[in-house]
Order: sequence, then C-alpha cells, then structure tokens
Amino acid sequence: MAAHRKPHRSPHRKPQRNPLAGPAARTAATLALAGAAAGAAGGLAHAEPHLTPAQIKARVDALYQQAEAATEKYNGAKERSDTAREALDALRDRAARSTEQLSASRAALGSFATAQYRAGGMDPGLRLALTSSPDAYLEQAALAERVGDRQARAVADVRRRIAGIAGLRAEGGKRVAELEERRRELLRHKTTVRDRLAAAERLLARLTAEQRAAYERGTAEPARADRSGRDGGPAAAPGSRAAQAVAYAYGALGKPYVWGATGPGSYDCSGLTQAAWKAAGVSLPRTTYTQIDAGRRVPRSQLAPGDLVFFYSGVTHVGLYIGDGRMIHAPRPGAPVRIAPIDEMPFAGATRVG
Repeated sequence: MAAHRKPHRSPHRKPQRNPLAGPAARTAATLALAGAAAGAAGGLAHAEPHLTPAQIKARVDALYQQAEAATEKYNGAKERSDTAREALDALRDRAARSTEQLSASRAALGSFATAQYRAGGMDPGLRLALTSSPDAYLEQAALAERVGDRQARAVADVRRRIAGIAGLRAEGGKRVAELEERRRELLRHKTTVRDRLAAAERLLARLTAEQRAAYERGTAEPARADRSGRDGGPAAAPGSRAAQAVAYAYGALGKPYVWGATGPGSYDCSGLTQAAWKAAGVSLPRTTYTQIDAGRRVPRSQLAPGDLVFFYSGVTHVGLYIGDGRMIHAPRPGAPVRIAPIDEMPFAGATRVG
C-alpha cells in the first residue's frame, strides 16, 4: 500500500488568511460602521435641517394646534367614559337591589314549601271524613286554595326576578365593554397630546431665552379700556348672563393652560368657555365641536360680548368674545388665559348662547 503523503506546500508560500477576520477586517468594519453612522447623521440632518426662529415658531404652532385637536377629542372621550361609568354604576345598584328582592322572594317561597310539606301527609277526603266540622274544613280548603294562589304568584315573582337579574348582567357586560373601549380611546388621545407637546418642547428648546419669551408672549395684549371707557372691564353684553360669563373670563386672566382642565385653577380652551357660562347659569357641553351647536349661530359682523368664537377648519379652538374684535381664551401650554384679537387664528364661526 502506498504511504499516505501530506500535500506539498511551497516553503515560500504563506498560508492564506480569512478576509473576514483579523485586524484588517475589524478596521474595515469600524470604518463601515462609521460610514453608516455618518450616513444616518446626514439623513437626520437632512430630515431636521437648521431652522430659523420663524420656522420653529411655525412648526410649534402646528404642533400645538394638533395637540389641541387631540385634547378636544380627549375631552369628548372622557365625557363619554364618565357617562358609561355612571351608567354601569347605576346598573350595578339595580342588580344589587334585585338580588336582595330575589332573596326575599325565595324566602317567602320557602315558607310556602315548608307549610305544604307539613300539611301534605293526609288525603283531603280522609281529612273531611275525620273532621268534626265540615264547614270548618271547607273554610280551610278555601284558605288553602288562596295560599296556593299566593304560592303561584311567589313562584312567578322568583322567575321574573331571576330573568331580570340575568338581563341586568348581560347589559352590565355590554357596559363594561363600552367602558373599556372609552378607556382605550382616552389613552390614544392622551398619547397623541403628549407626543405633540413633547415635540413642541424640543423645538422650543432650540430658541434662545429671549426668542422663547417673545413666542410665549405671542399676540397677547394687556387688559385695556374698552369703548365704554372702563379700564379693562367687559364691554356691554346683550344680556345679564352674557355679562356674567364675560366677567368670569376676565377673572380667569393669567391662569395657566392645562389640557383637559375646567377650572378654577387652570383651563383648556373649551374648559374656560364652559366654566364661564356655567357661572352664568348655562350648561355648555364639554368640547369645541359640541359647543358650536349649543346656541344660535351668528355672523362675524354681528358678534356681541359673551358669544363663543371658534377657529380652524376642524373647530378645534374656542374663545369668549368680549367686544372690539377681541376675545379671552386659553391659548396653549405655556401661555396663560389672555386677551387676544380674534384675527390671530382662522375664524370658523360663532355661537350665541344663554
């Protein structure tokens, strides 16, 4: 047999190295990662170019508008959630009362059954034969028949209550499902609001302190004398209730904007108008898109103090008109309740309530 020979290798030939291993590969990988990071950074730089203060303010305005639209949806969902919770609580109270009544009905039926068991050991004919007073027996038989009727009614009552409780439980299951859906809806809108506000805050952080302060001041104006000559007081309103609503709004000047808030320490836009008219004895719905239908529509040319003025195509912002082309409103986070011209936002309509 031929001896096993090892393959011949030239003494001058170096063994080949794996091109995917070793320092060179690590260096190449590092360079590749660096290039990828640079490319990603370039992409981010392209996605977020240098913005001028005016561009930052425009973007922040858009984010705040989106947040406010989500806030109004949140307010509506919260109102529906509260209604669903109240309905569920009322249903649970009814079920508890019905269960107590069922227990009482069952106890009454049990007493009938016990009496029947005790009296059921003797044949009625034998009882008649043994009685010393047939008349008395007949009276007892009539009584027994009446007791039988009461027992039948008691049985029917128990059956009715059992069916009623089953119905309440089925309805309660639907209410629970509805409440869970409202909670999920609340969470979606809450997440949207927080995301938009966080994005706005990141953009505002690019501004200098002076630029940010100017943005926060916005187009707010101090309270000033109106046409009637009163320093900062409300203009003449068409009625006492409108005057009360306007006076309340003046009293809220300077209080912070907090989304979802209805006072008295803070407000969002529809929370302020709702609270102002509540002080005047008028109950308004919670959201901008329901408040606009809470009264009689009026054209812009006929605005009077106390009217609700709405803005943007989606009717996502509301203020309380105070006369002279001005309103009191809760603008956005970081901007307290203030007086502002109604021309600062796209006008969507007006409603007169009260």
